[in-house]
Amino acid sequence: MSWKLEERLRARLRQESGYQTHSPGGRTRFALAYPNLYRVGMSNLGFHIIYDILNRRPDTSCERFFLPEKSELAEYERSRTPLLSLETQTPLADFSVIGFAVSFEMDYFHILSMLKAGRVKLLAAERGEFDPFVIAGGPCATFNPEPLALFFDAFIIGEGEETIQGFMEALHLAGSHGLSRREVLAALAAVPGVYVPSLYEPIYDEAGILRSIRHTGVPSCVRRQWVRNLDDYPAHTVIVTEDTEFDLYLIETARGCGRHCRFCMAGYCFRRPRNRSLTALRQEIPAAQEAGKRVGLMGAAISDYPGIDALCRDILSAGLTMSVASFRADSVTTVLMESLVKSGMKTLTLAPEAGSARMRAVINKGINEEHLEQAIDMGIVAGILRYRLYFMIGLPGEELADVEAIIAMAKRLKGRLEARGNKGTLTLSVNPFVPKPFTPFQWLPMASKEYLDAAVRRLRQGLKGCRGIEMLVEPLRGALVQGVLARGDRRIGQVLCEANENGGTKAFFRVMKRQGLSAEAYLSRLRSKDEVFPWEMLDMGVSREYLWAELEQARRGEATPACFDGCQRCGVCGSEE
Repeated sequence: MSWKLEERLRARLRQESGYQTHSPGGRTRFALAYPNLYRVGMSNLGFHIIYDILNRRPDTSCERFFLPEKSELAEYERSRTPLLSLETQTPLADFSVIGFAVSFEMDYFHILSMLKAGRVKLLAAERGEFDPFVIAGGPCATFNPEPLALFFDAFIIGEGEETIQGFMEALHLAGSHGLSRREVLAALAAVPGVYVPSLYEPIYDEAGILRSIRHTGVPSCVRRQWVRNLDDYPAHTVIVTEDTEFDLYLIETARGCGRHCRFCMAGYCFRRPRNRSLTALRQEIPAAQEAGKRVGLMGAAISDYPGIDALCRDILSAGLTMSVASFRADSVTTVLMESLVKSGMKTLTLAPEAGSARMRAVINKGINEEHLEQAIDMGIVAGILRYRLYFMIGLPGEELADVEAIIAMAKRLKGRLEARGNKGTLTLSVNPFVPKPFTPFQWLPMASKEYLDAAVRRLRQGLKGCRGIEMLVEPLRGALVQGVLARGDRRIGQVLCEANENGGTKAFFRVMKRQGLSAEAYLSRLRSKDEVFPWEMLDMGVSREYLWAELEQARRGEATPACFDGCQRCGVCGSEE
């Protein structure tokens, strides 16, 4: 063991408040792992929620693990120390359960690095009776767990507040009966919302196309779980630390989104939209005061929260400042904008996603340039000097003329700023579009690297010499890797395993080719209407027929209205009540 590493972890713990430790006797030890750096993981509200739920159980003791910094990782390797927990500096392999919170595909590489550093067997099939159970939850585990199936014993599908309770109860009951590892996994598979990949077998044809998923003695479909009444599960910062991405006291205002943006996986998988009561949110304010932090309001679109103006006034009248995860240009209010500016907001961020009205209709974004102008005018009045616009390139049906529309929009909006005496900067954040599971675009190919390169070149050429406009572009290689991981099948696990040992993302496509897998088959192929997807054993509540109808709507450029009370269109409401 390295004394230096242990002391560094203890020093970090001394900078926190709200963490918990328990005497290990009589409690199941649960390692809650975030596959990225401490400051990133501690900014994830879901991580806080599950940590608190597990430690409130009288039979469970939960401790945290994070991806070490490069200097720390070097010390782990030099001293031959296994990955240690933050709370008690206990090796990862000593825990009964290891649970990863997985939010981003590119963190898959970090998962393997952490398991390796923790001396935990990478492959689930190689773990024996005395090895930990390795599970995962979070958005990526919910949408498509198959690229990670070789490494995990089980996945929590959907919102984990209730499912993790059922999982732990089933685990304890199975343990009390002295069941074998295989029998325990079968018992876990019976818990609603728990997917055990080893009990499902993908069947491919001679061309390597997935044709069916074989299973015996387990549910044919694992239904994602979701919380009906958010007030039953408070969602706020549990452990206070200054070492986070934004140094906020996080409070969730709502969950799910009913706007029906066709590219948004979260919009479909976390449907239906639900709001916390204003009374419940007001009760969170004193804790933020005690922590001495800015309040960070979390939700799909904070401006859609029906009580947002009242909540803003309450936060500011309590002597606090605030920030928001996101808001929409078509629902932002003057009170919200003024509250954010009074709180020190320096940059106004908007997400038109596409430059042309045609492409915004395809993706059902539901905002127009007038909405953007109104939001920017609010920012100008409030004295904001920096503006950021989020765009995607490579959207379904996109042409270079639509890329030209991004340039034209940027120039018009910058001109609007200057005409009103605002000399601030306009930043375009440009990201390649990645088709995701359980969206209407899951059948479609991703744009080619050649097209994406051409689109980026055109943007740079069109904006060259435009003073006060800058552009940030997500690296294309990373986006293409994400494209494979997002819709990949179980065979991608072997690619991840080898690539992680040979350069990570840089080696990914080279390893795919060496293993006889075609990147084009994952990225560039148009799927047939009835094709079996790798995630076919999962049920998000949204019917496949509805998603296909939405794809047809997109092709025609027709709008779909937002969710409304009594609606039965997509299949979520009514079928899961």
